[in-house]
Amino acid sequence: MVDPPAFAKSKSALPQALRGYHEINLRAMKLLAPGGVLVTASCSFHLRRPQFLEMIVAAARDSGRVFTLVEHLGQGVDHPEIVTIPETGYLKGVILRAGS
Repeated sequence: MVDPPAFAKSKSALPQALRGYHEINLRAMKLLAPGGVLVTASCSFHLRRPQFLEMIVAAARDSGRVFTLVEHLGQGVDHPEIVTIPETGYLKGVILRAGS
């Protein structure tokens, strides 16, 4: 499970936050046993869902391992994402399974 605090508390912090998210996910991917499951998430509003997924793909590529996307994760019904208020869409995550 990789569930760090918000690394990007401002838009200007996003480049450094992406490096941090990449690094912790890369480390987790390298440590995960074959067949293991990785649940990883971010609560940084400034890190949008497409950027999060791009970072996950880059970390997987850099790990030299194969990962299967099991599920996309988002906010529960108790944290509604209001389409006209982008700030409410801050929780994002994925479940991955490590190849052998």
